Amino acid sequence: MKRRIFRIKLGMRRFARRHPWLILAVRSSMIFSAAFGGAYGFISGSRSEGSGYDPHAFAIGASFLFALACVALATLSFRLRWVRHKMRKLALHNEALADRNWELQEAEQRARSLFEAQGDLIVLRDGDGCITFVNDAYCELAEAPRERLIGSRSELNVLEQGDTAIEANGTRIHDQKVATALGPRWIAWREGLVRSDAGAPSEMQSVGRDVTDRTETERALGEARDHADAANRAKSRIRTPLNGIIGMSGLLLDTPLTPEQTTYAKAVKTSGDALLSLIEELLDYSKIEAGKIDLEHRPFVLSALIEDITELLAPRAQARKLEIAAYVDERLPMQVVGDAARLRQVLLNLAGNAIKFTSTGGVALIVEPGIWPNEISFLVRDTGIGIAPEARERIFREFEQADDRIARSYGGTGLGLSISERIVKRMGGRITLQSQPGIGSTFEVSVPLAASETHGGQPTAFAAPDLTDQSIMLVTPQSIEASLIARRLQRWGGQTCMVSDTAVAQALLPERSWHAVLLDHALGASDVAALGETARCHATQRIVLFTPATRHELQSSAGSPFTGYLIKPLRAASLAARLTMAPEVPAPDLAGDALIDTPDNAEAPATASASGLSILVAEDNEINALLMRSLLTRLGHHAVITTNGEEALESWLAARSAGAPYDLVLMDIQMPQLDGIETTRRIRAREAGQPGRQTPILALTANTLVEDRYACFEAGMDGFLIKPVDREKLAEALAGLAASRHLAA
Repeated sequence: MKRRIFRIKLGMRRFARRHPWLILAVRSSMIFSAAFGGAYGFISGSRSEGSGYDPHAFAIGASFLFALACVALATLSFRLRWVRHKMRKLALHNEALADRNWELQEAEQRARSLFEAQGDLIVLRDGDGCITFVNDAYCELAEAPRERLIGSRSELNVLEQGDTAIEANGTRIHDQKVATALGPRWIAWREGLVRSDAGAPSEMQSVGRDVTDRTETERALGEARDHADAANRAKSRIRTPLNGIIGMSGLLLDTPLTPEQTTYAKAVKTSGDALLSLIEELLDYSKIEAGKIDLEHRPFVLSALIEDITELLAPRAQARKLEIAAYVDERLPMQVVGDAARLRQVLLNLAGNAIKFTSTGGVALIVEPGIWPNEISFLVRDTGIGIAPEARERIFREFEQADDRIARSYGGTGLGLSISERIVKRMGGRITLQSQPGIGSTFEVSVPLAASETHGGQPTAFAAPDLTDQSIMLVTPQSIEASLIARRLQRWGGQTCMVSDTAVAQALLPERSWHAVLLDHALGASDVAALGETARCHATQRIVLFTPATRHELQSSAGSPFTGYLIKPLRAASLAARLTMAPEVPAPDLAGDALIDTPDNAEAPATASASGLSILVAEDNEINALLMRSLLTRLGHHAVITTNGEEALESWLAARSAGAPYDLVLMDIQMPQLDGIETTRRIRAREAGQPGRQTPILALTANTLVEDRYACFEAGMDGFLIKPVDREKLAEALAGLAASRHLAA
């Protein structure tokens, strides 16, 4: 009932708002009729004969009625004022709502224009899959007007459906390859339920973005990575025949040959070495292009790394009559954390280039603190041909060199510096160049290397000698190494006098008491010997500096005036050990095969005796197997050759059962039937839980990828011999067999 009354009132109010003049006329006539009828009735009643008309009562009644009228008018006036106030508030509220509505409309238009400008596809569908809204971008892609799409279940022509993922908020993400007038396009969709009005059912909102360029780029990168991997595998296979070419030519050179045959054999070996160098650069470039360059973060001894590099390059430099020397600042930490292998690769490339492009003088490798905390700067300085200013940027590009004349004269692929720069940037560092044509160049590599908190079993720093107030004479030609030796001695507190003439040195000897006299054999054997005799009465230490090539020129008699020998390039630890030795140490016997520069004994043999080792070689290539047998036999070892993993495992088991296990296994990685990885796993499985030590296993592999090395270590191998096998590295690995469980070559 109440609802019906409310509807009637609501209808009357709507009628009044629609017909205001009619309502005004009705109200006016009703008021006039009521006033006229009341007044007329009152006056007529008062004038009738039986009315009992009393003027006083009439006046009182009229006054009361007038008062009631005034009260009614006053009440009506207040009500009108209150209504006007409410109307003003409603008007202000309506204006605010109108402004807000205008702002919302403007925001909606901006949002719509933004969506349209971005080109994203937007489509809304109800629960039945019918389209309720589409934007212009979707209409353009669907090639249909909005009027035809609204209310339909139209779908795009999907050519390929990508993977689907669901986010935590329920949003569905997937890619689709759709057909369009401009060709296939990849659309990345984000779909989720939205509700436009309160109480209305939810709709599925799909927002799509054209990601064709990104998808094609990702696919192109994937294909490039696959091609690079395939190229790496192909180049790795090249190493196997190269191993035979280089190794066999080296063995051929050790046999009696005519001068003509020697020339031809050397040409073959030189060409093989050059081809190997090119393949190494291409392998590194392929790995970098494929994103396969991974950095290790392991502690390593900084000074050992630098001195190893100079010793490795020393024969090449000395063959060109150049000096090579290294200096590591004592302020740097003994051990740092980083990728020693990659850093060695960069420095070897820079120092190798410096030797190649230098005809006189030498090369210095200097390591100093960088300008930033934990930064170390490696300077490779030479006295070579230099680089023109216009070529300094170009040489860091792929397959680029300073000019065509250099490419013809010195060879190379132009990849070394490009690879080095990418490795340094990957380390978070930078590489810079300063050069003057005809004077020389300085490459500076600055990389962040934090100090290692633990030594991890690595050798500790040598004790730097206290040479305070000690006079040391350095008799040597003015050279790169001499300046670095003098710099080191001054760091240790010594008062260094560097002399380049033996006559001047003999004149200076009587002036004071000398702690040590360092004589460079490059001054001449007779002059050095004479100066050593003169220095007997003036210096407690008389040390000769020489290169391995000049060892045979040294005197080895018991009456030699020298108390010690040091091999160039000089190791800081060896120099420190020699200067702190007791005076008048007897001269060493120089009749051995070679001398090496070690901290404890500067006259130790070059290779530790490792003769008589029983070695199992698993190699399926006949030429490489013959090469390994010949190399091992010449080094004094006994080799047993097997051609596959099954034979290697059987031979290893037979030797172990007979109580004569192999001292070492050289395992080729890629073999038929059973490869080297699986063979190693089976050997380690047989050794597990058994008494005695494990058999050291070295991998013979042409693969240099990091994942290949990890696979070998995970299988239980102890180290690597990279094909083509270098005889010196093989000898070093065998010499270190008794000293270390982790072999590397």
